[in-house]
Amino acid sequence: MDGSTLPMSLEIRFLGPWQVLAGDEPVRLAGQRRIGVLARLALDAGQTVHAERILADVWGQSSTATAGKQLHIVISKLRETLGPHTAEEIIQTMPGGYRLALQRDHIDAHLFTQLAKRARTARAQGSTAAADALFRSALQLWRGEPLAQLGASWARIEATRLEEEHLTVLEDHADLRLATGDHHALAADLAAHVRAHPLRERPAAQLMHALHRAGRPSEALAVYRRTRQIMISELGLEPGPELRRLHQAVLAKDPALDLTTPDQQVTVSERYIPAELPADTHAFTARATEINRVRTALGPADGPTYGPALTVIDGPGGVGKSALAVHVTHTMAARFTDGVIYLNLHGSTPGLDPLTTAQALRHLLSSLGLDGTAVPADPDEAAARYRSLTATCNLLVILDNARDARQVRPLIPAGAGCRVLITSRDPLSTLDNARHLHLGTLNATEAVALLSRLAGPDRVRAEPQAAERIAHLCGGFPLALRIVGARLAARPDWTLSDLEVRLADATRRLDVLEYADLAVRAGIAVSHHHLHEEPTGRDAAHLLPLLGLLGLPTHTPAATAALTGWPHHRAEAALERLKDARLLEPAGPDRYQFHDLVGLYARERAHQDLSEEERTTAVRRALHHYLTTLWLASTMVNDDAVLRCPVELPDMTFEDLAEAERWVQDERDNLLVIAQQALDGPDPATAIGLAIGLHWPFCYQGWHTQLADIYTHAIEVADRIAAWEDKAQLRNFLGWVHRDQGRYDTAITQLETALTDWDRAGLPRRKAGALNNLGVINTIVGRLDEALGYLESALALNDDAERPGATATIRNNRVHVYYRQGRFDEAIAEARQLVELGPKAGPLADAGIAHGSLGDAYRHAGRLSEAVESYTTAVRLLRESGYRLKEAVSRWWFGTTLHDLGRYGEAREQWEDSVRLLRDARLLTPREATEILAQDVPETPQPIKNML
Repeated sequence: MDGSTLPMSLEIRFLGPWQVLAGDEPVRLAGQRRIGVLARLALDAGQTVHAERILADVWGQSSTATAGKQLHIVISKLRETLGPHTAEEIIQTMPGGYRLALQRDHIDAHLFTQLAKRARTARAQGSTAAADALFRSALQLWRGEPLAQLGASWARIEATRLEEEHLTVLEDHADLRLATGDHHALAADLAAHVRAHPLRERPAAQLMHALHRAGRPSEALAVYRRTRQIMISELGLEPGPELRRLHQAVLAKDPALDLTTPDQQVTVSERYIPAELPADTHAFTARATEINRVRTALGPADGPTYGPALTVIDGPGGVGKSALAVHVTHTMAARFTDGVIYLNLHGSTPGLDPLTTAQALRHLLSSLGLDGTAVPADPDEAAARYRSLTATCNLLVILDNARDARQVRPLIPAGAGCRVLITSRDPLSTLDNARHLHLGTLNATEAVALLSRLAGPDRVRAEPQAAERIAHLCGGFPLALRIVGARLAARPDWTLSDLEVRLADATRRLDVLEYADLAVRAGIAVSHHHLHEEPTGRDAAHLLPLLGLLGLPTHTPAATAALTGWPHHRAEAALERLKDARLLEPAGPDRYQFHDLVGLYARERAHQDLSEEERTTAVRRALHHYLTTLWLASTMVNDDAVLRCPVELPDMTFEDLAEAERWVQDERDNLLVIAQQALDGPDPATAIGLAIGLHWPFCYQGWHTQLADIYTHAIEVADRIAAWEDKAQLRNFLGWVHRDQGRYDTAITQLETALTDWDRAGLPRRKAGALNNLGVINTIVGRLDEALGYLESALALNDDAERPGATATIRNNRVHVYYRQGRFDEAIAEARQLVELGPKAGPLADAGIAHGSLGDAYRHAGRLSEAVESYTTAVRLLRESGYRLKEAVSRWWFGTTLHDLGRYGEAREQWEDSVRLLRDARLLTPREATEILAQDVPETPQPIKNML
């Protein structure tokens, strides 16, 4: 193929009613001139057609001075219509004209010519069966009168030429059928042809010959008499010498008319042109992008090739790999003139062993026409014979359900004109010359559409929410949806809600997803079983149920190493092997995830394959990994945190604060899940330790408001074991969460109870934290005298030598009381002292907070330029420290100050950054963020109002 010709899925058909198809969908062309121009270009596809030629043919006598401009408009409209279905421009502008950049075999008239040429070549080489199949494929392309919608003289001339080609090919095929003894069927087929074309002597002779061989000589003579009568009447001529000689031979019952030669003993019923495609799936849905990629891969090569083109569709079991392969090849089978071979290798078929090389080659060679005794017993000899037979073929081989690359390699044909389509759970990344398509699950819309086709659109329309929930519970797996659809079809009395309830029970879901010969569990089990059989897969097989012990959204090599007790490299290798087996999916760098249904299977295996002691030990190791790493991150975020980790901390694993923050960000969802799992487990100390350890890392990111349920649950656990110190600290944290959500009365209740718990723990000096928080709440609600009293009490209890950061925090909060009371000079002086403390006050965050408070004091005092200077420093330090929530607060008031100074553009930038930080912390929804920023002068967001 020319390097500039585009491989694409568009097809143009005009051997009958005009059609343009993109994949399986029709593309509508409006207007005779658009159809005419495209047809004119299609007749010379791949070549330049001069503009003058197009104008003369399509515009004809009506050509005017503006015809050139009209042609340009038509070309533009055609590009606009066809463009969405092509990778690049399909109608290319060339010097003096235009070129249709579409493979010629995507146009039925050119494909017809190619197939007919190949058929005649095969006939000349003695390949009778191949020639018959090629003729039949060519003739099947005709659907009616060519170019029927175009009445211009050029179109009628082309239509006449094409029709003549059609008749010639039909008659060439009739000669082949006569030679192979198909005269009985041929006589019936030719009768209509001769009636339609009474002046064509060749088909009349063929019909006479067929009737004679069928034992119907009187009818053969009648054909001659009718033909002679019409020719004399219409043309005034006698039939030609060939037809007259045939007439005499029939009269004389000449034996030469009978089948006598060895070549004539081969009948067309014995042809070896495989057509083995399974039936297409009637409910096939979506996958437009994937369909186009496979069609392109199965089309002509876009450059020199030295072997067959391979396409591998990989993905987890039940995702629809086989359905996609079969669906696409049904639309392209006619392109493969030597046939289509389909072979299920049973790489992941429940209850069946994968095919051996010998078994697979035996099937392939049989499909190519070799009988049992002609198939070499030795696999290497069989593979060599297979390569020889396919060296010059135009053949499609579908290797469905392959286990691995070793199973596939001997089954690849040799011919550059062959195409191989492989489906496998394994990515088969070591295969040469292969294109790879990873097939994922259906999205929510596609899954509901498939369910609608399976269960009936009326049922889905009646319960749309239940349908969406079912699609979600099936995880977008077509197999699971097919099972659900089959169950609903078999039980018309069930509503979708009935089935949703059954699926929602995770302990029964895999049972529900089994019906007749369809089973999700069995499909997953096959992949797991194969791992047990492989020396390199045994670690992965053992790991799968262990991962099922944890309900984590994602799995990392570090956590997996802790779970198993293995070295890091061994855990990582096992995770990679599970990924290759499609029992895990990639979820980012060094991160893996279960599909929900595979996760359910893993949990089942954990309780069936592992003893209680094994389960308990593995979970404990994983919990301690997260516990100790979290506490290390906590001490780096806030070095003033009181270290009370219930297990010994390992050596420092983080090089700096930035690395600790990245770990917390990456593990955020896992930490929330593992903390909740620990709280439901038998180890209260670890569970409480995780809950407390979450506070500072999450607080700095602005995520602590997500911890309310975890804190509440942890307080209940601490209460059961009378852990008053832990309970007091957790209540203080819970009060903090309620405070930042604006639930001040609830916050105060929690904080006042925390004061009591500190006393019961015998640690009265630790009440400073709760008192500080009470001071902040009273400041926000305007009870300034009470606020100052709480803060002074907190200062009196705090040990400044032991916890200087806490002292700085309390004094910083006092700044906000002072300027609210109008004591601006005292507020500024207090804030300046905190700024001057510098590193003594604690990490960058504390320094950033101090500068922000100084900016607040300046702003309220009307000293706006000085406020800008303080806010600039505050924002920089808070950004460097990673304290996202305080950065959002300082940026908001920085923006307000800039606006008051008339620096509106800069103010808008700060407000936008502040809102983005609040949205990322999930303190604002995207809609709330948009609404706030839509205002000329945005109203202060509620989360900012809830904080100092």
